[in-house]
Amino acid sequence: MAEEEHKSVLAEFKDFILRGNVVDLAVAVVVGAAFGAVISALVKDIITPLIASIFGKPDFSALTFTIHKSKFLYGDLINAVITFLSIAAAIFFLVVKPINYLTERMKKAPDPESADRACPECLSLIPKEARRCSFCTVEVTPVA
Repeated sequence: MAEEEHKSVLAEFKDFILRGNVVDLAVAVVVGAAFGAVISALVKDIITPLIASIFGKPDFSALTFTIHKSKFLYGDLINAVITFLSIAAAIFFLVVKPINYLTERMKKAPDPESADRACPECLSLIPKEARRCSFCTVEVTPVA
């Protein structure tokens, strides 16, 4: 009995691991980490030196200040903020905007107002301007 429970737990674990959303999430984490590394390198090696050349500092990571023998590396914080904003901008413009555009394009246009209405007696569709139902011949008031 314990062996059957052991096999069922392993089978459940296998089903869990091979479930589509778990695999998709694992791939997203790996791709996200690689994307973060690329953006970090871009910020460190290209964007930060460009910004630093404008302000005259060759490297933000060297920016520090000291209070009571404690060294504060605020240059690293500047690099991290630039990296975060770069990743957020890339995700927004390369993922969010295109998906929003596609979902907006896929939405159905609202149906134009129908020229028909339901007969109050037999519920058949009749023209709005009709005075009598063509199916059950009951008199109806026209709708403007």
